[in-house]
Amino acid sequence: MTRERGDIGDLLATGLCILAMTAIMFTYMDNVSLIAQKMEVSQIARKYILRMETVGMLTDEDRAGLCEELAAAGVTGLRLDGTTFAQAGYGQPIILQLQGSLKEDYGFTEKRVSTAKH
Repeated sequence: MTRERGDIGDLLATGLCILAMTAIMFTYMDNVSLIAQKMEVSQIARKYILRMETVGMLTDEDRAGLCEELAAAGVTGLRLDGTTFAQAGYGQPIILQLQGSLKEDYGFTEKRVSTAKH
């Protein structure tokens, strides 16, 4: 029985493939966590637009709670430009617009529109 001489090219190609797949896997996992954060922001926005429907505006207490929940979800640089802060009458449109960053690099805008039902 004789041994065949191996080729370093086969080993190198296998190592490069493993390295590439590892890099792809880490990138995928990072993107999945970013999508999960965005989904959490959407759920928080939904919760607060439903509260705004019953009150007719974003109250100061709700604003503080919203900012606190979004900070806990990892949002930085939060802006509420375009959000309804004045009392809206029954049937009038109300808007909750959130702008900020996730993981310091990825900007987002979440806009929810409904009507006041108080």
